[in-house]
Amino acid sequence: MINVSNLSLRYGKRTLFEDVNLKFTQGNCYGIIGANGAGKSTFLKILSGEIDPTTGSVSFTPGERMAVLKQNHYEFDEFPVIETVLMGHKDLYATMKEKDAIYLKEDFTDADGERAGELENLFAEMDGWNAESNAATLLSNLGIKEDLHFKLLKELDGTQKVRVLLAQALFGKPDILLLDEPTNDLDIHTISWLEDFLAGYEAIVLVVSHDRHFLDTVCTHVVDIDFGKMTIYTGNYSFWYQSSQLALKQRSDQNKKLEDKVKELQEFISRFSANASKSKQATSRKKALDKINLEEIKPSNRKYPAIMFNQQAREAGDQILQIQSLGKTLSGEVLFNDINLMVNKGDKVAVLSQNSLATSAFYDILTGRDTDFTGSFKWGVTINSADIPIDNADYFKGKDLNLVDWLREYAPGEKDEQFIRGFLGRMLFSGEEVLKKNTVLSGGEKMRCMFSRMMLQQPNVLLFDEPTNHLDLESITALNNGMRDFKGTVLFTSRDHELTQTVANRIIELTPGGMIDKMMSYDDYVNSEAVQKQREEMYAMA
Repeated sequence: MINVSNLSLRYGKRTLFEDVNLKFTQGNCYGIIGANGAGKSTFLKILSGEIDPTTGSVSFTPGERMAVLKQNHYEFDEFPVIETVLMGHKDLYATMKEKDAIYLKEDFTDADGERAGELENLFAEMDGWNAESNAATLLSNLGIKEDLHFKLLKELDGTQKVRVLLAQALFGKPDILLLDEPTNDLDIHTISWLEDFLAGYEAIVLVVSHDRHFLDTVCTHVVDIDFGKMTIYTGNYSFWYQSSQLALKQRSDQNKKLEDKVKELQEFISRFSANASKSKQATSRKKALDKINLEEIKPSNRKYPAIMFNQQAREAGDQILQIQSLGKTLSGEVLFNDINLMVNKGDKVAVLSQNSLATSAFYDILTGRDTDFTGSFKWGVTINSADIPIDNADYFKGKDLNLVDWLREYAPGEKDEQFIRGFLGRMLFSGEEVLKKNTVLSGGEKMRCMFSRMMLQQPNVLLFDEPTNHLDLESITALNNGMRDFKGTVLFTSRDHELTQTVANRIIELTPGGMIDKMMSYDDYVNSEAVQKQREEMYAMA
């Protein structure tokens, strides 16, 4: 168990949280949520001892071992991959190193022999003889092939390092597991393996993630950081979000009788509890939801941006986009080849690839930023498209404008300040914030500015390349709703499972050997054995 008592953290006059009192118990997974800057990662650092709180304390059940997903990707560069994983169990690793050092001594004494015997017993008790094979299995499950296991960590690329560090945290099944954005740089299959692993993990897990599908799959509880306070709610992220929205609706409905409100909440809990049986965390979550107190359901104080695209300057005709024999090679590597595609009116196309350079190149070609390609494409004459690229730096580079003047540059015709402020207001820039310079914006603020720009253009076709980057959960939810409700055509790439599943009605995958094109949902695509076989054939052709 973790017991947090009267915890506070202040930086000068700024208070991140105050008087936090929480208990985390065995067998539960807690998703830590809150706006960007609320202190989610900082809270994990306090629990791990990396940061001291201003006041209060954290205590643990004696003898429990904690593991933390490391954020420093260079800390273990000089160590072999397999050894880096073994270092995740500090006591086991220390015992192994001391034991090996004794056996290497030239002047081996009786005292050394006694100590070696003690270490051998300790090593066996910690399942040390299976440690290397267990570490290798973890690495393989996380997509690190056997030929990499004995290379130095510095020889691996960034995404491979992330997987090794995740294996290090999971190794030896710690009693307490702290994970900060564990799905970053993982593909869908590795995330699915991690979901299965955590769903059946009988320890205390605290996780910070912007991946709503991941939070829904693994979490039994949500810890909400809001206005300097922390509150634990039963259920996963979707339950927290939907119940808080229901409570907010009820609070605004002054004429509704109390018994009607209670009945509505009870029906909601019952419905959600029944749905929990479909989850990987079904048993524990369903039991928790069945016992929930109606008073636990409270309105959220979160503010959600209004990302809405349904104002179109003109309706698109039937001819949207035709692509013929499109190919792209970069530095001698074929990113994709022989892409033939007819995009239909109303299509919402998720564009996938095992190589993120391929999807970004695809959008750069369609938007005219890249002219070095083979084949051709043609937009319909009625099409007014707008896009959000994966890198928006060029839109802010070389400018020193307040947000009103920045956005005015993209407004069609002469628009007064009040009109521009309206679009910024939808993205939660209000009052004096609209006079903030574009040179001092955070990544999330830049993305919200880009959504303002996109809405201002009133397009009938939208293109998105990883639009959830830098966004908090509130903005991701708002974007998801806006893309889902848009009446036009969308082409998008996103690592957000929930967004892709709820928006896309068509999946295309770009490969060096051609294209896979399926009219199906994302989950059906991922789980299709026929698609998997076709994908393997496509990559084998390249």
